[in-house]
Amino acid sequence: MADVTEAPPREAAPPSISARDTRLASWRSFLVAHSVVARRLDDELQAETGLSLFEYSALLQLAEADGRRKRMSELADGILLTRSGVTRLVDRLERDGLVERSPCSSDGRGAEAVLTDEGLKRLRSASRVHLRGIDRYYLARVSPEDQEVVGRAMDRITEGVRETG
Repeated sequence: MADVTEAPPREAAPPSISARDTRLASWRSFLVAHSVVARRLDDELQAETGLSLFEYSALLQLAEADGRRKRMSELADGILLTRSGVTRLVDRLERDGLVERSPCSSDGRGAEAVLTDEGLKRLRSASRVHLRGIDRYYLARVSPEDQEVVGRAMDRITEGVRETG
């Protein structure tokens, strides 16, 4: 019989992570690069087209979807917004005549956002600004070989996270 005065075994302490931990250097670089590039793209899009990067991303997703329509929940997942965030975003786009809401064609309980002709026209105009920014802030700084490596790495990360639920 064990002595009840014995302390329970200790779990191993997590390894300490210093500010200069090399395991996190790549991660921090990715986060900072994403942040500064996204902020710059957003600033340029808003200044030149009146669209935010989130609005542009929503219009782009709809343009690429079958029938230029997508369920609101799928749209939220694709632009990394909460469901309430995408509702507010679609409200603004609808008010500007760029999208319409429609009952879901496969499930009457859901709603879909549908890209209007005006929305497609605005997207095409804004895409010049967006692509110019991508050229300037990403493609001009990363070799084609490294672009392939980055793309494969991001795809593997995305697949791995989705597989774990």
